[in-house]
Amino acid sequence: MKSILSWLTLASMAVVVSGCSAVGPNEGGAGESQIRSGKIEQISLTQMQTNHDSGVGAVLGGLGGLGIGSLIGRGTGRDVAMVAGALAGAVGGNYAEKKKYDQPIEAQQVIVRVQSGVLVSVTQPINPSLSKGMKVYIDGSGNEARVVPQGG
Repeated sequence: MKSILSWLTLASMAVVVSGCSAVGPNEGGAGESQIRSGKIEQISLTQMQTNHDSGVGAVLGGLGGLGIGSLIGRGTGRDVAMVAGALAGAVGGNYAEKKKYDQPIEAQQVIVRVQSGVLVSVTQPINPSLSKGMKVYIDGSGNEARVVPQGG
C-alpha cells in the first residue's frame, strides 16, 4: 500500500512540475503579441463589420417572451406557451440586436511594407494620424492587428 501511495505521489508531483514548464519563444504565452515595423505603402477607405454578438437581445427577448407566454392558458398549455414565447422572443431579440448594432463602420485598409519586404494589409477603424510613407508598427496579428505610428 505504501509503495502505491509513493508512486501516486511521485506521478502527481511530475504532473504539477510539468505544468509549470516555461513557454517557448514560438508557443505564444499569455499576453504575448507580435510587433512588426515597416512603412505605409497605401491607405484606402473601406467599411468593416462590427461583431456585436453579445446575446443580450436574445436573452432579453427570451425573458420577455417567457413572461408573455406565462399569461396564456393553464397547465400544459401554459408550459407550451411559455416555451414558445421564450423561443420566439429569443429569435426576435437577437434579430433586433443585429439590426440595430451590427451596422458596418467606416474603416481604413492600411498596406504596410515590413522590414523583410513583405506587404501586410490591416483593416482597422480610421486612425487620422496615419499617412502614406509614415514609419509604423503593426501590433498583434489576425483580426486583432492594428497599425500605429512609431513614436519619435
